[in-house]
Amino acid sequence: MFDNRREIMQDVFLTYLPAQRFKTSRMTVQLIAPLQRETAAANALLPAVLRRGTMRCPDMESLSAALDTLYGANIDYTVRKKGERQCVGFAAGFIDDAFTPHGEKLLEPVSAMLGELLLDPVTHGGRFLSSYVESEKANLIDAIRGLKNDKRDWADIRLMQEMCAGEPYSVLRLGDEETAGRITNQSLYVHGQALMASSRVEVIYCGSAEAQRVEDAVLTALARGAQTALPEVQRIQAPDTPRRIVETMDVTQGKLAMGYRCSSDDYPAMVLANLIFGGTSNSKLFLNVRERLSLCYYASSSYARSKNILTVSSGVETADFERAEAEIGHQLQAVQQGDWEDWEQEGALQAIRASLLSLSDSQGALENFYLGQIAAGVEETPEELAAALEQVTKERIVAAAQTVKLDTVYFLRGKEEA
Repeated sequence: MFDNRREIMQDVFLTYLPAQRFKTSRMTVQLIAPLQRETAAANALLPAVLRRGTMRCPDMESLSAALDTLYGANIDYTVRKKGERQCVGFAAGFIDDAFTPHGEKLLEPVSAMLGELLLDPVTHGGRFLSSYVESEKANLIDAIRGLKNDKRDWADIRLMQEMCAGEPYSVLRLGDEETAGRITNQSLYVHGQALMASSRVEVIYCGSAEAQRVEDAVLTALARGAQTALPEVQRIQAPDTPRRIVETMDVTQGKLAMGYRCSSDDYPAMVLANLIFGGTSNSKLFLNVRERLSLCYYASSSYARSKNILTVSSGVETADFERAEAEIGHQLQAVQQGDWEDWEQEGALQAIRASLLSLSDSQGALENFYLGQIAAGVEETPEELAAALEQVTKERIVAAAQTVKLDTVYFLRGKEEA
């Protein structure tokens, strides 16, 4: 359980992660909103526009100058998708007070700057500056269009769009181009006001400052009204007959993506089932489908806890598409039947344990882990999750794996081959 997270004002939560080993401190302020097609693009655009300036520092030049006085503190905007939640806001990095040249305190002014960006952005006549909105909107649309450039990622995106059509989980982190194109400086300002009033705020701090001092700094910087409750995450069952989608694009290597629905609530067991199946370089997909049979250029799997979805991503020749799909299914069946050696389970356990325990080596990784836990509504620390994984038996892994059912197969093939 998180004993370091608490509500410090109405609908504003502070997670305090004390760390003495770093020379810098990190603070993030995130608005947690439901992921929806109608609002995703506006949510993604908002922090980029807010980052352009405040009423005190109305442009990037004056904002950068203000941060320079804080020994080069940096504040970047963030847009993240955590299950069916969209998390937008800012991440600040600054020298830890223990290492400032003359003992200056940077926590308070950096917190104040974060508060200004959120609550006192530069506006004119009750709206954002048109030039700022149009510039950042063009950047957003370019980023959305650019998603197609990495065909591996695009195949995974299309799999989720087809598999989870009609569900919030199918919505892109950045929204869609059509919705983004309709945003104006006035509509974005109105949306921003509503988002600030209705979203839960999560502040995560990692550094050496005392907890009470961090809380006081955040309380001074932020003042909020009541939030709107987040909707429940949708859990959908796989269809009786898996969906199959084949699309063509100018690619030299086919991309096979497969999506599975899971119904197990035994998260530690599902984590290990996924790692044995395709989550490491010692997994069944890597050693058998890629190495032994040479059916894929790459093959790996991942598991999304918030949606109970397992996905496989692979690169294949079109001629090997059916064989690769069948062999991937065969390797999953092996996991479901408990057909693995002790060293495979031990290797999976060692890999995830090392990953969890290494989170403390990076403030960014640690913050991202806790934000994901918070957005999913669970409260396991890395140490608690590592301890839970140690207790998982082979029987539990088999039981969890047996709930995995194929939902959608997506294949992206080259135009000439088609």
